[in-house]
Amino acid sequence: MTIKVALAGAGAFGIKHLDGIKNIDGVEVVSLISRELDKTKEVAARYGIGHVTTDLADSLALKEVDAVILCTPTQMHAAQTLACLKAGKHVQVEIPLADSLKDAEAVVALQKQTGLVAMCGHTRRFNPSHQYVHNKIQAGEFSIQQMDVQTYFFRRTNTNALGQARSWTDHLLWHHAAHTVDLFAYQVGRPIVQANALQGPIHPNLGIAMDMSIQLKAANGAICTLSLSFNNDGPLGTFFRYIGDTATYIARYDDLFNGKEEKIDVSKVAVSMNGIELQDREFFSAIKEGREPNSSVGQVLACYQVLHQLEQQLNG
Repeated sequence: MTIKVALAGAGAFGIKHLDGIKNIDGVEVVSLISRELDKTKEVAARYGIGHVTTDLADSLALKEVDAVILCTPTQMHAAQTLACLKAGKHVQVEIPLADSLKDAEAVVALQKQTGLVAMCGHTRRFNPSHQYVHNKIQAGEFSIQQMDVQTYFFRRTNTNALGQARSWTDHLLWHHAAHTVDLFAYQVGRPIVQANALQGPIHPNLGIAMDMSIQLKAANGAICTLSLSFNNDGPLGTFFRYIGDTATYIARYDDLFNGKEEKIDVSKVAVSMNGIELQDREFFSAIKEGREPNSSVGQVLACYQVLHQLEQQLNG
């Protein structure tokens, strides 16, 4: 069985998915959807994709499309995920699932009703670096006492990971914090029972906080400290320090180091060293096997409940 896929959003992240899918057998991208037709046609030609459109509805109308991957602006995620499920398509939506709890709950409710595979791209669950730590925890060899996380970008204008102009505004809480809030609960295997947030000044043009600080506590007593900034002029990305009872680990995307900055070989953790590819492999395997995927919309809902709580605090 070949799973035929439509991919929406031919920007920086859409390309990462197209590159990952090239390595996965039994999957073919047959439709590409993006905002600017000429640019979309260029990407489609590069990856041998036959159908190109600027409207997701055109792709959902194609009978041969089994599944959709959404790499579109945050503000469109929930509505587009609902549209895919209503059209009878399996769907993977990039993080975040939604930018409100109400919308996230609507997606989870419809997924339950349809029984289709619906997952959210909480990539940190799939990066080999974090999988290595997860395996140590599962084996009883490591227990997190504290996670110390820095999510840093230099983004004073509205640009994407490739430095290109964005049509939408990114968000530290609903997008970037979602990675760590979910990962912390997933790694400790316990729900978050306490959460606090502070934010810096609101940017006059972008209308968002450029700096944020979040504290989390899990039911087993483990804590997490998360610092986020769009003002950081230095190394960009998210850096995770796991402080545990038997070791310290530092994770940078797919790479892992010990507390002394000595590299740990994670090449045998999974079939690939690419977290996005591993995320996509899980999506397609769940479709073929008729099961719930890791990072299903139901599994990640708790993360959005915490984000909602933090938003209430910040707006209070």
